[in-house]
Amino acid sequence: MSNGGNNVSEAVVEKKGVSAVDFFCIGFGAIVGVGWAVSINGWMTSCGGPIPAALGYLAALILMIPVALCYCELVPMLPVAGGGMAFTYRAFNDVVAIIDGWATFGAFVAIIPWEAIQITDVLGYLIPNIKSGEPLYNVMGSDIYLISIILGVFFSLMLFALNMRGLEAAAKVQKVLCFVLVGSAIIGAVASLIGGSMDNLQPMYDVSNPNIYGEGLKKVSHSGMIGGILSILASAPFFLAGFETIPQGVEEAGGDVSSVGKTVVLSVVLACVFYAFLLFAFGTSWPWQEFALMDAPAASTMFKSLYPAEMFGLGISFGEILYWFITVGAIAGLFTTWNGFFMASATMLMSMSRGKILPEVFSHQDKHGIPVPGLLVCLGLSIAGPFMGSNLVDSLTCFSSAGFILSWCLNSWSLVRLRYTEPDLKRPYRIPGGLVTGYFAGFITTLIMVLMFIPMSPFFIGDLAVKMFFAWMAVGMVLYFSCYGRRKGLTLEEKRADIFAKMNEK
Repeated sequence: MSNGGNNVSEAVVEKKGVSAVDFFCIGFGAIVGVGWAVSINGWMTSCGGPIPAALGYLAALILMIPVALCYCELVPMLPVAGGGMAFTYRAFNDVVAIIDGWATFGAFVAIIPWEAIQITDVLGYLIPNIKSGEPLYNVMGSDIYLISIILGVFFSLMLFALNMRGLEAAAKVQKVLCFVLVGSAIIGAVASLIGGSMDNLQPMYDVSNPNIYGEGLKKVSHSGMIGGILSILASAPFFLAGFETIPQGVEEAGGDVSSVGKTVVLSVVLACVFYAFLLFAFGTSWPWQEFALMDAPAASTMFKSLYPAEMFGLGISFGEILYWFITVGAIAGLFTTWNGFFMASATMLMSMSRGKILPEVFSHQDKHGIPVPGLLVCLGLSIAGPFMGSNLVDSLTCFSSAGFILSWCLNSWSLVRLRYTEPDLKRPYRIPGGLVTGYFAGFITTLIMVLMFIPMSPFFIGDLAVKMFFAWMAVGMVLYFSCYGRRKGLTLEEKRADIFAKMNEK
């Protein structure tokens, strides 16, 4: 990049106000959402205790760091909107690009209605009986209430309006929410360590408690500590996904884009450490097998038992204050994920259209550079969420995990291929281990991707999620072939020119 290019980029930073810290908050906030507050006791039971669950998230770093490092090199090397889709387009061709891009887009937009479905349940922790009255109808055994629809639609419109103001506005809100999320979790962890005991971590591993693992209750496929540690890897992709939102906005980063790439790795590492620390800290608060049976949100409910004494005659205990504080943090986490994926999904759609693998309408931007058609699609999917009901949440989670893993796999191989095909391409950051790291990330994600579609595998995503995944990919291929006229007669370089045009301007 020439000096003149640097001056232009610095001007963009001043105009946009989007820094590496903003991108970290976007990525970290998208990863660490509401799951830590509502699922932490579920992680304990799945792994046989808080210790194996915490160690499992640290073990997940072995999987995630090589993948994140691949992004760390690719993002500043190809600083354009589209992220993984752009990387595969450059490394391979438009067919691989539509597979990567459409899978990633599916993973992104599955999370948007997921959050819209969850908002009523999470608010219900603060507002009892929010779902009172008769349900309007039923979907797959899930009752749909009017209040759920109203809240889901309202917050969907609110996030749409926020993102219509651009990445800078969304990033500022994300930063505030991220601080609330992290602050509440840290206060909760400290309160757990102060009021708890290391004895509560015992038994260190156990899957024999009939109240937890009895007939019709939790089922596990492991019978030892190592198996418990590894079992977290089945759900970790979903709870660690979100760093992919960073590359979607890198065109607006400006300045030293290598620092933006490093935020990918930092956000992944800190998310794993964050989960592990909370599992250990909350595990000390209360005997974990009793904690595992507490009503959701367990991370908040536990404090009512840990600190039951009334404070200064106010009629409220310190535990109840912590309950509210942690629940507010969980709500902030829900919105960091929802907000993080809203613009990222719209940008992904715009980028695929730029590459002539989706209809041209999605490439349109307003005078401020906002991908309005993509945001309207995200708004529609978000609004659809509360009408579908909560029984689709598990399948959406598994479907989304498969999309992320496929994208991580293809992007890891993209790094390997680009090392051979474009060795002279400017790389502001080169990952430690080079090709060895790239090959490891590629092989491990390929293996997990295959296992996700094999019944009886610990990674199997389930029959409904498998059907959803292949149906989704079929829709993407239909849209790809419908755009044949846009690509007809063009060379590969001409087809992908619009994707990398802004990179060439710098």
